[in-house]
Amino acid sequence: MFLAIDIGNTNVTMGVFDGEQIRYTWRMATDIHKMPDEYASALMPLLQFRKIPLTEIKEVALCSTVAPLVPIFVELLNDYFKIKPLVIGPGIKTGIRVRMDNPKEVGTDRIVNTVAGFKLYGGPTIIVDLGTATTFDVISKEGDFIGGAIAPGPMTAAEALFSRTAALPRIQFIHPQKAIGTSTIAAMQSGIMFGYAGLVEAVVAHIEKELGEKATIVATGGFGAIFAQETTVFKVVNPDITLIGLRMLYQMNK
Repeated sequence: MFLAIDIGNTNVTMGVFDGEQIRYTWRMATDIHKMPDEYASALMPLLQFRKIPLTEIKEVALCSTVAPLVPIFVELLNDYFKIKPLVIGPGIKTGIRVRMDNPKEVGTDRIVNTVAGFKLYGGPTIIVDLGTATTFDVISKEGDFIGGAIAPGPMTAAEALFSRTAALPRIQFIHPQKAIGTSTIAAMQSGIMFGYAGLVEAVVAHIEKELGEKATIVATGGFGAIFAQETTVFKVVNPDITLIGLRMLYQMNK
């Protein structure tokens, strides 16, 4: 079995593959202060619950936007799984060109998404990852990563409202009954849900105008499926695209 680990700013997302099929996925909160044994104590029960022995995990790849956690997970995998993981970074074969002013600025998760996005959907494709940040990764019809856009994520925006304004509460991300909220919570839900749907539509429209053609728009990330219900711009919802990309890159670098 293959284990894919995506270490993000808010969550660590993991998936177990049996062949090409992803069988199980899990999320746990990212905490840069946790030690390898602490992450292991959270991961082991998840595997045990699904009756997956450690010895069944033969291959691992990981990517991270939180650099201090890379050695933590490498140590965990060495100690508990006796595996040296493939860590996505410089020198890894990807099969894509990064056409940015400074390719080193591009997060490894965005490279992984590009690899999976082009193999799954071709190009041009725009992958909209709604997580801690909202990122728009643009893949050309030739399969190149040509850039994109970055905005605050929905939860980041909602938490800013909560933390900086004494009278505003935390809210659930649910479909608003109407745009004109008649309570504080309803007004915030309207602003966040309709606002981010509009943000996605506007940015996608500008990108497609610059591309000169329509693209396949893919929603992913922790909030991808939620906001895909608020707009018709998405053609595909794939919450596992980063995990799938990790497996693809592992196969390319064996």
